[in-house]
Amino acid sequence: MALQKFPLLGLLFLITIVVSSTIAVDDPVCPTTSKLSRASFPNGFVFGTATAAFQVEGAINETCRGPALWDIFCKRNPERCSGHNADVAVDFFHRYKEDIQLMKNLNTDAFRLSIAWSRIFPHGRKEKGVSQAGVKFYHDLIDELLKNGIIPFVTVFHWDTPQDLEDEYGGFLSENIVKDFREYADYVFTEYGGKVKNWITFNEPWVFAHAGYDVGKKAPGRCSRYLKGCEDRDGRSGYEAYLVSHNLLNAHAEAVEVFRQKVKGGKIGIAHSPAWFEPHDLKDSNDVPTVSRVLDFMLGWHLDPTTFGDYPQIMKDLLGHRLPKFTSSQKAKLKDSTDFVGLNYYTSTFSNHNEKPDPSTPSWKQDSLVAWEPKNVDHSAIGSQPLTAALPVYAKGFRSLLKYIKDKYANPEIMIMENGYGDKLKDKDSVEVGTADYNRKYYLQRHLLAMNEAICIDKVRVTGYFVWSLLDNFEWQDGYNNRFGLYYVDFKNNLTRYEKESAKYYKDFLGQGVRPSALKKDEL
Repeated sequence: MALQKFPLLGLLFLITIVVSSTIAVDDPVCPTTSKLSRASFPNGFVFGTATAAFQVEGAINETCRGPALWDIFCKRNPERCSGHNADVAVDFFHRYKEDIQLMKNLNTDAFRLSIAWSRIFPHGRKEKGVSQAGVKFYHDLIDELLKNGIIPFVTVFHWDTPQDLEDEYGGFLSENIVKDFREYADYVFTEYGGKVKNWITFNEPWVFAHAGYDVGKKAPGRCSRYLKGCEDRDGRSGYEAYLVSHNLLNAHAEAVEVFRQKVKGGKIGIAHSPAWFEPHDLKDSNDVPTVSRVLDFMLGWHLDPTTFGDYPQIMKDLLGHRLPKFTSSQKAKLKDSTDFVGLNYYTSTFSNHNEKPDPSTPSWKQDSLVAWEPKNVDHSAIGSQPLTAALPVYAKGFRSLLKYIKDKYANPEIMIMENGYGDKLKDKDSVEVGTADYNRKYYLQRHLLAMNEAICIDKVRVTGYFVWSLLDNFEWQDGYNNRFGLYYVDFKNNLTRYEKESAKYYKDFLGQGVRPSALKKDEL
């Protein structure tokens, strides 16, 4: 048995003890159970899995689908898309009925999907044509989910701006996107709002703005040439990310205004993606405040406006004229413009005060006056990181982040829209190696326990949890070798799906207790 394949086996005994111990909490909404399972959570708690259109659908030349931002980015920069083949992806477009059966096999209650803008409006605007075949595909998908007792959660925008809008005016760099996004959101709410009641306007606005327009790692790959790896790029780091986010937030507010007119009894939010941070040096008076400062820049950047109507004060103070300003009417639309806080959590790191920022080379990370450190002052890593893990594993940070949101934002409803573990596998690795994902199983155990503690001990109002992802898929600039799925996809042999150990665990976890669909309305 190779340690490289199973680097966390040494922790198996400890983790088994932790997750199997009795959860004894004096709280009627948190039942006492002999081991951690669905039964350990409040009645009506929703468990599911998640994907995104560009990452799984494929079929880029079907339904009159127009080119999207990532299509062109990968075509122009193949080295940054690591084996990208969007026409195949994992072919969810043709195999969704098969994959819905995988969801049923897991005993899940819900499924988070996204609607590809360019599959509905191939050229970005209704007046330029609507693909009725694209519209029908999402109707068929949603109907199949409902037929199988699975609740659809739909993301309106998961990083797939129609390329025509990108070419016409720069996409989210222009305030023109606000009007076009409102039109698109209006259309999908009208079309699907009768049977879909749970919506997310934007997925991970921090990643979209920072990675796409500040460091250039993701589409459209814009950044200033003074940053490493950006020597041949166009862009303006330290400026464009804030402009993109400003337009995105105003687009969100406009979409929510339409949503509340069109979708009765529904809920809508944004899926945020902060890490958690621990101070690099607890004895350094400069390091401790870095945690709240970097979270204001990472989470508060988009959560403060949709809660309070404006950006965090620290961002205004440090950025000055580089941070756009909302009008009074925009603030009014943004305030309380979400019904829940969507949260994508994966990992944590250490935050170190940046003593000497260079004002001539602005960037988002430097602007927060925080350097991210993999180890603290004592040279200790945060959590654990198996040899094949994409990111450090730190479940304590998950609980800390949930409590932070409760305390700072007046205990809002929170839904975990993504939580998952990435394995960096090689092309030569076999299906047997890929499905023996014990590290992912342990990751899920530890994070489900941390979430249970946040709910039952810290009294955080978490109401749902989605594993990323149902299937191995295209992980943006990391391509296909970075696998997050509960089901292994054999990219060499007809994209065949195989159940992983983590899927078996999740199925067993969800097999104990009562599914929300089995409860009467007065019990929810």
